[in-house]
Parts: sequence; structure tokens; C-alpha cells
Amino acid sequence: MLFHTFGNKENKAVMLIHGMLTPWQIWEDTASVLSKEYYVVVPELDAHTEDKPSRFSSVEKEAEQIRDYIVQNLSGRLYALCGLSMGGRIAATVAGTEGISVSYLVLDGAPLKKMPGILIAIMKKSYKSIIEKSKKRDPKVIESCKRDFLPERYHEHFFKIADNIEAESINNILDSVFSDFQFKTYDSSTKILFMHGTKGNESVSKKCAVKMKKANPQTVIRCFDGYAHAQLACFEPENWVNEVSAFIKG
Repeated sequence: MLFHTFGNKENKAVMLIHGMLTPWQIWEDTASVLSKEYYVVVPELDAHTEDKPSRFSSVEKEAEQIRDYIVQNLSGRLYALCGLSMGGRIAATVAGTEGISVSYLVLDGAPLKKMPGILIAIMKKSYKSIIEKSKKRDPKVIESCKRDFLPERYHEHFFKIADNIEAESINNILDSVFSDFQFKTYDSSTKILFMHGTKGNESVSKKCAVKMKKANPQTVIRCFDGYAHAQLACFEPENWVNEVSAFIKG
């Protein structure tokens, strides 16, 4: 895992955690805006490192590395911890660890729910197929990626991830991300924003948001009608920043 930083370290710290197969650069525009006021830290998660291959073991292992970084470099304090999709699962895990203080927790499409084994098996087969086709730069995958997953400007980074990622990491990611999640009652001073869309598998995120609010009544749920999973953060970063900034300042 690597960590990229933006802005003045003397300012309050904000961390942005990317999702599965999403390059850390997806946060560049967001970091550019937030770094005018905050010190922004963006982890480059294991199995998503571009310069050399790395292996993803589990959400808990990723959370442990991030927690250690926060303790060692940020005195254990984050003003805001934001996670997108898988990054939301990691963020929710980090926020519940001992010795960490988080004022604002922002979860966008976080999968905080155990999924059936048969569905995980189907996803493994699908993702491995996508990765193999991506390594060959299959035109249909490129077009689908551009339409549904990432703006074209990030494709170079995505394909570097695809070239490096191992099948074992894909298995570990899916097994870990879609394992059972124990909802914790965070400190009442930790304000939570749970964002999700309405298209496709966002019904899972919606259920997770309701469970989070049940465990933590201070949770605010923000639903974006007609939006797919991670669409706002990936394709409309300016609007995403506006939503999050309004929350952490409000």
C-alpha cells in the first residue's frame, strides 16, 4: 500500500479511499479542491498499485495498514474519512478501530452486507474474465469501462492495475468485502453520511445505509435517484465534493 498526500499537513486531515479496480487517481480532482482547505491523504490499496504488483489479503489487513498510517502520521485523528464502494467497507472498519478519532465518516455505496456464496462465485468468474480481457485491451471491455465504470482519462491507470492484479487478490477481495459485517456503534461525535444511488446493485447499499442508521442514529442518508454505483464520485467529482463539503461543514 502507498499513500499520496495533497495540501498543507498543518490543516485538518481528510482521507479518501478508492474502490475495487478503481485507481487512486479517481480522487485527483476531489483532492485538488479539498486540499485548498484540508490535508488530503489518498491510499493506493494493495492489488491496485501500478508501479509494482502487490497482493490484497483482506479488508481487515488494509484497514490495519491505514490505521497504522493515521496513528504514525496524523496523531490518530482524521477530520473526515471517506470511502467509495470497497473503500467504504474499509473506511467503516478503520473508523471502528481503537485509537482512531474520526469526526466525519462518509460512505458511498459501501457494501456492508454478507452475500450468498453462489453470488460471490459468479462475481469471481465475471471479474476474472474482465481482467483477462482488459489485459488484452479488448475493445468491448474498453467501451464498457468508459460507459459504465470510469471516465476515459483514467483508463491508463485502470489497465495498469489489470496488468498487475492476481486472481488470488480478486478472490480475497470478493470473499472479504462480501463477508458478514458487524455494525458498530461509533462514538456519537462521529457524524456519518451514507450516500447511494438507485440503479442496479445499489439496492444493497440502500439496505446497508438503513442498518448503519439503526446502529448509529446520527447517520444521514443521501439517495441519488437514477444514479448507478459510484457514478457521482467517478463521473461528477465536483458534485460529489459539494455534497461532502456541505455535510462536513454543516
